[in-house]
Amino acid sequence: MERVKMSVKAARTWCIRLIPFVLCLICYYCSQFYLQSYGGPSKSVSPTKSHCDSWLTQKKWESLNFNISRKTQLFLKLEDFFWREHLSALSLPYGIKGSELLLLKVLAVIANYAMPESIEKLECRSCAVVGNGFSIKNSSLGSAINKYDVVIRLNNAPVRGYEQDVGNKTTMRLFYPESASYNPDTHNDPDTLMVLVPFKQQDLRWLKEILYDEKRVRKGFWKPPPQIWLGRPSQIRILDPYFLQLTASKLLQIPLEPKNKQRPVHPTTGILAVFMALNYCDVVHLAGFGYPESKNQKQPIHYYGYDTMKSMKDSYHDLNHEAEALKGLEDLGVITYLHPHS
Repeated sequence: MERVKMSVKAARTWCIRLIPFVLCLICYYCSQFYLQSYGGPSKSVSPTKSHCDSWLTQKKWESLNFNISRKTQLFLKLEDFFWREHLSALSLPYGIKGSELLLLKVLAVIANYAMPESIEKLECRSCAVVGNGFSIKNSSLGSAINKYDVVIRLNNAPVRGYEQDVGNKTTMRLFYPESASYNPDTHNDPDTLMVLVPFKQQDLRWLKEILYDEKRVRKGFWKPPPQIWLGRPSQIRILDPYFLQLTASKLLQIPLEPKNKQRPVHPTTGILAVFMALNYCDVVHLAGFGYPESKNQKQPIHYYGYDTMKSMKDSYHDLNHEAEALKGLEDLGVITYLHPHS
């Protein structure tokens, strides 16, 4: 009888000790439910087969009403030199008119023109387009971003030191000479594809001079590009100007050739990456997109560095127009943000 009393007493003691633990679990799951229900920072989306099925069954591409076919060949190839498919009356950034010889020399050195076979053969490709915006700071999205088949990054955005928020996987990095880092290995995987977006003929000339170790011409750049660049030829790709042309004309509906000497407006690398991903991928999720209100000139615009909206004052981009276009894509369900955004 005494042993039974002792057992009951011990059981009560353990039950009392378990109460705080149980309460903690209840509070935790309630907080997760609350945050996920009201768009808090713990809300996240991961690539799943259901996302692929949704894209295919709901015909997401057709819902965009672009009246164009999806194009999954992203990069220019040497065999396209005569440009039977790419014949264009436009010069860069929307065509290759006048740049054929430069392209011939550059493409002759690049060893490959395609995506890795391991990605090409996937039945469903999930893509995360990681912008450089301040909104991704303190998001803790790094591990989620690393789960995507394709992770697209922009310009010289750093990875080391920011892995918890932005991840450390990079499949492709879109850049142009002024945004190139001296050593791509610093913030990229060894097999990251370095995708040049040629906005002007000087961009192709810069790459040719790097590849052939020729004398560098510094004129024609709004910011001095690296005079020595350690990108490996086997990892370099040239984005087909087709994608920038259609980003401008179809997605943003801006004139390709401004009239009356108006200041030209070009798509940002970020929204170009989104349009490219919509062509190539079956699941497109975004993180780090969006700029602060233009009136807030002191608000940082990147998750790194100290640039503010003031630095965008004289840019060739219409940020408000791009924000509206992204909102339209989100409303149609063809893109999904990985975190709450304004």
